[in-house]
Amino acid sequence: MKIISVKDNQEMSTKAAEIIRKLVVSKPDAVLGLATGGTPEGTYQELVNDHQANGTSYQSIHTVNLDEYAGIDPQDPNSYNSYMKQHFFDHVDIPDGRYFLPNGLDTSDEACARYDALIESLGGVDLQLLGIGRNGHIGFNEPGSSLTLGTHVVKLTESTRHANARYFGSIKDVPTEAVTMGIGTILKSRQILLIASGEEKADAVGKLVLASRADSSFPASALTQHKNVIIIADEAALSQTKVSKD
Repeated sequence: MKIISVKDNQEMSTKAAEIIRKLVVSKPDAVLGLATGGTPEGTYQELVNDHQANGTSYQSIHTVNLDEYAGIDPQDPNSYNSYMKQHFFDHVDIPDGRYFLPNGLDTSDEACARYDALIESLGGVDLQLLGIGRNGHIGFNEPGSSLTLGTHVVKLTESTRHANARYFGSIKDVPTEAVTMGIGTILKSRQILLIASGEEKADAVGKLVLASRADSSFPASALTQHKNVIIIADEAALSQTKVSKD
């Protein structure tokens, strides 16, 4: 793992966006694996700013998202489909039909298998953007998840639901399940870029940096099996490690 220590969320977002931008420029038909939540918002804003200022094009890019809430309509403002349109898709030139998310309204095994088959049909993910949950989840792969599964349905832990309640009216409105790329799918990506910011992520980042093997009780530890992982984390997120700012 390569660890890049930065000062704050803004610098994290800028560096992450630059890595993604360089890939898009060097491989205009790249497949990007995208994430949602609070952490990547700044990265998407930086990519939008670059597109508007420099014309970096996404016309030939495909994207596949990590996850979607189960039972939620894509047009629901709390869906990850809506999140992606709000923060990224509606502000760059990526055509309709070139971005994909799991279908929260079809959580069948067949639908999950089709999502993995779609990713393979695109040639696989060139770069997968990840955040990390306080309990070490990546995507919605909660502690105890298999480290080899493809896309599947997962029951969300109460800690994850509470962490996401800020996006809903109340905790009771947060879905109890989600469809997520499995860790097996994530590890097939050619490059993984994990970003983390804030003291609330310090425990998880500290465990990840110290991890020497994959352990299903801490899903992010599966990244130790991958040969091309970059972690960009700010000083607060790295406060429980000995990594210093570059």
